[in-house]
Amino acid sequence: MIKPTPNPPETDLASPYESLDSKKLHEAAERALDHYLTPATQIMASPHKPEPMYLANPKCDTESLLANASETLGSASEMLNNFAATLDTSHRKTALGIAQVVMLGELAVNQALDNVEIAH
Repeated sequence: MIKPTPNPPETDLASPYESLDSKKLHEAAERALDHYLTPATQIMASPHKPEPMYLANPKCDTESLLANASETLGSASEMLNNFAATLDTSHRKTALGIAQVVMLGELAVNQALDNVEIAH
């Protein structure tokens, strides 16, 4: 009788940790799993170290930072509204929803900015 499929390939029963490369690969996989599966409490306990490339000047006063944030959020809202105009209906609603969330953030920053000005 002739078999319709060939024999399955022979598998090597050696341990995946016998070679140095596979050991390094295993360690890298463990680090990746630890990174993504670490409980949130351990993540929150570690101090946040921001990327130095994107730091705001620590000498800037709160009012200047809030004014800049307000302008940035206003620009983002305007860009989203312009972008939404180019989309079909289902995607337009999503983009306009995001624009509304950005606008709410802008309103909150503006209120914080008003509170800072009152405190002078």
